[in-house]
Amino acid sequence: MKNVLNVFTAPHPHWVGDGFPAKTLFSYQDHGKSVSPFLLLDYAGPMQFSAADHKRGVGVHPHRGFETVTLVYEGEVAHKDSTGQHGTIGPGDVQWMTAGSGILHEEFHSEAFTRTGGMLEIMQLWVNLPQDDKMTSPGYQTITAGQIPYLEVPDQSGTLRLIAGELAGLTGPARTHTPMLVMDGILKASARYQLSIEEGWSAIVVVRKGEVKVNGQPLTAGQTVILSQVGVGLELEATQNSELLILSGEPIDEPLVGYGPFVMNTEAEIKQAMTDFQTGKFGALKHG
Repeated sequence: MKNVLNVFTAPHPHWVGDGFPAKTLFSYQDHGKSVSPFLLLDYAGPMQFSAADHKRGVGVHPHRGFETVTLVYEGEVAHKDSTGQHGTIGPGDVQWMTAGSGILHEEFHSEAFTRTGGMLEIMQLWVNLPQDDKMTSPGYQTITAGQIPYLEVPDQSGTLRLIAGELAGLTGPARTHTPMLVMDGILKASARYQLSIEEGWSAIVVVRKGEVKVNGQPLTAGQTVILSQVGVGLELEATQNSELLILSGEPIDEPLVGYGPFVMNTEAEIKQAMTDFQTGKFGALKHG
């Protein structure tokens, strides 16, 4: 059984652009190797937005050296990037973007959501890339809700969706650069589920709604638990109807240096990323 290392309560939100009231649930700056291969998790919402004439969101910005994974639970998010990819994801959909050697992108509420308004709830996860892949070509995966397999919790007491990784004979649709599990799901009150995690892997559970015990540790909505990399067992017990996110992965045991939207292995690589961005080597977005 993995031991509980830390429990965190979601802080007050900070605005990312004018469209995403984000609470940072964990980060590599604060939690180091205990969360590797993951770097950061922002939770935006749930928040009710009124109808508007202009799209809210965050304008063009760069990334290098990692991946961003956007999970939509309510609302719609429109994406456009410098590789020419664009699209809109809605409830249940996932966008898995590999920044690699460098990408520019923008994220806004979709036109339809902007016109009607509504509830917005999304999560954005940053996933580290190993040194050999940090300068890989940028890429983009749109994963629709219908592509994500799910497994039934015993006694029809819930479902868990497998976004990335392999579990119980299922394979998640996301292509990853290192071994990991990315799952979310719903547990009914009194549901119990035991998950076997690889020895040495990190494990993180986020409770979006309800109350769940993780390896005996009670958690309420907005709380995150980081578990030890030693041990293999992860036991979930819902004490209320609950919704949660489960992350686990093989740590990347390499130096890590980050500066804003760049996460590399050395200070020199960070300086090079800044120079490349400033001199236009990340490309440009085409509008129209």
